[in-house]
Amino acid sequence: MANATNITPGPPVADYHHPMYAVLIATYTIVFIGGVSGAISMSFLLVKMNARSMTTAAIINLVVIHSLFLVTVPFRLYFYITGQWIFDLPFCKIVSLMAHFHMYLTLLFYVIALVIRWLIFFQWKEKVEFYRNLHAVATSAAVWILALLLVLPLMFIWYGNNEPYERTKCFTFQKELKQMPWKAVNYIAIIVVIAITCTLLGLQVFIIRKVVKKLSGSVWSHQEFWAQLKSLIFICFIIFCFLPHHFFRIYYIQCINQVQSPELEKYNEICLSITAISCLDLFLFAISGSKILRQKITGLSCC
Repeated sequence: MANATNITPGPPVADYHHPMYAVLIATYTIVFIGGVSGAISMSFLLVKMNARSMTTAAIINLVVIHSLFLVTVPFRLYFYITGQWIFDLPFCKIVSLMAHFHMYLTLLFYVIALVIRWLIFFQWKEKVEFYRNLHAVATSAAVWILALLLVLPLMFIWYGNNEPYERTKCFTFQKELKQMPWKAVNYIAIIVVIAITCTLLGLQVFIIRKVVKKLSGSVWSHQEFWAQLKSLIFICFIIFCFLPHHFFRIYYIQCINQVQSPELEKYNEICLSITAISCLDLFLFAISGSKILRQKITGLSCC
């Protein structure tokens, strides 16, 4: 770490109070508190929703993936506060992988929820749902079996095994990016995420414009307009939470072989922590679904 002396080989204290660590601690603390509150609030709302609805199934899976990630957040906070990793290195790999696993699986469920909403919009169907509750459970189980029994183990085996790492430090697997296979995987992921985001945003803007032209009077009083705003919230989370990490990743991959800067690694961690803010989506969805909030906004727009 930065500012370590040559006399004492122990863990340096200066980095514990580094401004970037303060940003990481603040970000993950907000994510943990807001994410847990959102997951609990949405869980109560899901009880009242149609269990066969595909949108409901996507939200349930969002609650699950957010909850799995939030379980690992306290371990991250402990390391950022103390500067020491007291657990095993394999567990460090799991906690580190969960940030990426959470990001891409969250993006998948966002896309599924948006596609379902667009099917309802373009085909003028009132509902897109499974025939039975068992079908919804089976579909979700298939996704999780594929993710947990195939994707995550492969990532665990391949991740963090090409370079030696200190057991008292964690989240320092950036050396893997020097390997050409990891570079290729990262570049493919960056291109796919950016392409998906641009496509989703373009379609949603087109739909909102179409809805606004069709509705008469104040658009804030129409349920259809509010439904499209909820879809736009998904896309805003993708843009704000996921794109900064991927854009910085392009620069980071190029520089990782040229300079060994601890500051650059901290910037990468900060960009990765921004992806965790997506855990706050459930709390925002619960608020946006409030009838009282819609009435207040409608009243303000009328004034």
